[in-house]
Amino acid sequence: MWHEEYEKMSDSQKQEFARLVNFLLSHNFILREKYDKTSMNVRINPDYRFVERYFEVFSGYLSMAGWDVHKDNHYGVISIFNRFEQNRARLKKFETIVLFALRLLYEEEREKISLRKDVIVTKGDVVRKLLNTGAIDRKPAERDLNETLNLFKNYQIIEKIENPLDDYESKIIIYPSILHVLPSEKINVIYRMIEEKSAEEEIPEGEE
Repeated sequence: MWHEEYEKMSDSQKQEFARLVNFLLSHNFILREKYDKTSMNVRINPDYRFVERYFEVFSGYLSMAGWDVHKDNHYGVISIFNRFEQNRARLKKFETIVLFALRLLYEEEREKISLRKDVIVTKGDVVRKLLNTGAIDRKPAERDLNETLNLFKNYQIIEKIENPLDDYESKIIIYPSILHVLPSEKINVIYRMIEEKSAEEEIPEGEE
């Protein structure tokens, strides 16, 4: 049983367990490969390895509060979902279409690479994708875009890797966690609405 495995942990491991439970509840995802600012490269995330090692303990503990823990071995994403559909972050319309643009960029760039699960784009790429798809008809307000990108950074969906965020050439990593936030069926719904010129009023609010 999971609680027996928990009791076998050392005090330091129990502290690490508590930290990562709170991290999951705050950020929703833990990634196997994460950008490391010190080395300025993507590296294996020790937090992911710890959760992977004690996955049954995390699953059992969080299940008591109504959370399911999922591990995507292919893309290296550990995520949590609330069975009662509570404690979800509901996105505003603008946040939803930015997420939509990031998802499209992720798919396009993934076709160009074979080994990496994350992709690198620029802030300007995001704005151009929004304009080219017709999701918006003019450049978004700088403040709105930056706040939205920072929100997605908090949820482990993207990471800024160089240059100030207000620079359109600033590079952004899109993590594979985006596949769990916006699956293909939701992309199709949003795309149809944009094509029908009704996106501004009818784009559904996304969920984390």
